[in-house]
Amino acid sequence: MLEVLDINSFYGGAHILHDVSLNVEAGEVVALLGRNGAGKTTTIKSLIGLVRPKSGKITFDGNDAASMPPYKICRLGLGYVPEERRIFTDLTVLENLEVGRRPPSGDGREWTVDSLFELFPNLAERRRNLGGQLSGGEQQMLTIARTLMGNPKMILLDEPSEGIAPVIVEKMAETILELKNTGLTVLISEQNLHFAKLVSDRAYIIESGEMRYSGTIADLEANPDVRGKYLAV
Repeated sequence: MLEVLDINSFYGGAHILHDVSLNVEAGEVVALLGRNGAGKTTTIKSLIGLVRPKSGKITFDGNDAASMPPYKICRLGLGYVPEERRIFTDLTVLENLEVGRRPPSGDGREWTVDSLFELFPNLAERRRNLGGQLSGGEQQMLTIARTLMGNPKMILLDEPSEGIAPVIVEKMAETILELKNTGLTVLISEQNLHFAKLVSDRAYIIESGEMRYSGTIADLEANPDVRGKYLAV
């Protein structure tokens, strides 16, 4: 579904990503792990076109996406859930969802408001509330639901557990597993290893803009040296 080969991304003159490579197969949930400032968000933004890599290759669903603008990448079926959430605070939950509506990009599931309210019952209860009246966890749910209204083949989740209560983190994990069961492909940028373990098949670890580890979650669990070196706070 997604193949990234040796991308190098910059902010101005600062070289942030150094020959970063990863791949995600259709139907997988893959975690991109690392501490704050390791390069996770820059990687996610490079994949969706918000940061343009200066070199390297990004292939999404058979398409060369490295030089495409974000809106064209989205039309291919790649959804993006930013860490900042960026909901419309002065629109209702229903209106936020309608903003994200797009026809399916392939043969995958077509998400509707009703099916999303089944997935996120908290949002169903607050469908008439303004986005600004929601809790942080509810806003995160709304951002994911709005992205799903675009009927993507794959979504990029940037730090989905950041700043939300532990009970909501557990609910978020359940939701991601439900999405996986529908066949959706997911790449998660995350520093919360516990959360990543709940949902992911495989993991990459990035440090100082370079990939340091690639393997299964089980292998990472069995490797305390790697966890201590790259993930311990």
